[in-house]
Amino acid sequence: MGNYHLLEIEFENNGQKQTITPVLLQDDRDLILVDCGYPGFIPQLEEAANRYGLTLASITKLIVTHHDMDHIGSLAALKRAYPQISIVAPELEAPYIEGKSKSLRLEQAESTLSVLPDEAKSQAEQFIRYLQSIEPIPVDQTVSNDERLPWCDGIDVIHTPGHMPGHISLYLLASKTLIAGDVVVIEHGKLNIANPQFTMDLPEAVRSVQRLLDYEIDQLICYHGGLFHGDVKQALRQLLREYAS
Repeated sequence: MGNYHLLEIEFENNGQKQTITPVLLQDDRDLILVDCGYPGFIPQLEEAANRYGLTLASITKLIVTHHDMDHIGSLAALKRAYPQISIVAPELEAPYIEGKSKSLRLEQAESTLSVLPDEAKSQAEQFIRYLQSIEPIPVDQTVSNDERLPWCDGIDVIHTPGHMPGHISLYLLASKTLIAGDVVVIEHGKLNIANPQFTMDLPEAVRSVQRLLDYEIDQLICYHGGLFHGDVKQALRQLLREYAS
């Protein structure tokens, strides 16, 4: 059976403590990283991997769930440092990761700039420059909905759009574990939609939560929130009830 390791990375952002949870998947052939944090996060990733006696130099593949900056920020730097890493991404997200299409988050930020009050524009412009600084990188392999990847005893790709149109989650067959990405987050011990006000298509995001009920999930890992403690299906149904009302 393949193993997974949660790389809980704590940091400060604008004076606030935050945590992200990339995941390492491991079997006797591969060490696979799922998402890679903000720009400049290689030292934090290395430190988190070292807790399990692992190193970034051993990574064979890096799966990206979508092209937000906190998921792909260190992607190009990791590929430069460890050229053996194969970059795997959703087919619909690849053009943004490769720089062939403008980041949807950048488009979103630019579109709201004109309606912001003057006192908020400086911070918004700084955020836009930050998004513009994310380095594009070629994708080595694209994946799509319902594809079963042969690594780590089988990984099912689930298209979970809404937060981003091409967003994917990953289902680990052997352990019945769902790596959610940003389809859901954990806030105060409960599940929620990630940043509902910044979600590209909120009704679609809710439908993606509904789609997760098709899977037998024993463990749920959220990029923002880590490992969920409780009855996963019950929590997903409760979240759907909240958005239905």
